[in-house]
Order: sequence, then structure tokens, then C-alpha cells
Amino acid sequence: MQTILQNISKHVALTSDEETLFLSKTEIKQFKAKSILLRSGEIAKNTYFVNSGILRSFNINDNIIEHVLHFACEGWWIGDMYSYISGKPGNLFIEVLEDAEVVVISKENQEKLYQQIPKLERFFRILAENSLVAHQERLMDSLSLSAEERFEKMCKKYPSLIQKVAQKYLASYIGVTPEFFSKMKSRLLKK
Repeated sequence: MQTILQNISKHVALTSDEETLFLSKTEIKQFKAKSILLRSGEIAKNTYFVNSGILRSFNINDNIIEHVLHFACEGWWIGDMYSYISGKPGNLFIEVLEDAEVVVISKENQEKLYQQIPKLERFFRILAENSLVAHQERLMDSLSLSAEERFEKMCKKYPSLIQKVAQKYLASYIGVTPEFFSKMKSRLLKK
């Protein structure tokens, strides 16, 4: 549980009693690769902090094409925030790509923690703001950068993912087909 406490301590300082209370409202779970933690159409009742392993969130459109929205590896958070916040059915799947240990926080317990440890509201606000900035940057990149530029940026930003995540998921994340991705990667390696 040290990883999640270190993550929190980057933004707010908890006392040892607050840390104990926080941990009492969480649950550690182990998941095998290919486990689905959330399906499109379900209401997201949890958010997840990754202690180890890799998860992804994705959507499947009407043409049965997957669109990867987010990856999460050690020290990252993941969830369907639309569904989690609104209480409405979401449109994302969350899948385990590599055997994972995650810390699960239910919406109910998170709300209790806001009341019992008000500084956690600040922590989760900072997470939401950082997420908003990252999603806006990714949207602008999708509109203004070529696929090669988006891939190069992803390689610089998330070098550990490139070696661990299947190419078809990386292709989906940058918005190209696996075939195009393979040709593009070959061209880039020749440079």
C-alpha cells in the first residue's frame, strides 16, 4: 500500500491516522491478464490505482473497432470518470493487459473519505485537473500532429509501455490501424 500513499503524498500530506483510515476504505485485488473490470453499459462504482501490471480503458464503436482511451501501469489511476461521476451507464471497458494488483476505491467510500479527510478532496481534484489537461493535450495532438509525431511523442512520454503493450493497442491509442502502425514503425526504425 506504500505506492498509493506515495502517490497521495505528492499532493497532500496525510497523518498516520489519516493514512490508516484511507487504507481501511480501500481494497487490494489481484487480476489476471484479460480480466474485464468494467464493461460498456455498466455503471462505474469504483476507480482503480495500479500497484503492478497494466490496464487499459477502451470503447468499441458501432463498426466493432476498439479505441483505446487510456493505459495505466504502476502508480497510475484508471476509471470511467463519466460513469463514476454521473452515476449513469458508461461507454468504456477496463481490461487488465498484464497480471495486475490494484487498489480499488468505491464511489461510496471515496465520498466518506471526503467527509472524514477533507484534504483528499483536494487530492482527487488535482488528479481530475491533471487528467483534464492530459486529455486536452491528447485531443490537440490528434487534431494537429501526424500519426508518426503522435507515436514519437507517446514513446517519449511512456517508454515502458512501448515494450509491454501489444502493437494493436498502441495503434488504437494513436488512432491508426494495426497495419498502418506496423508500416509506420518500420519506417521510423529505418531513420
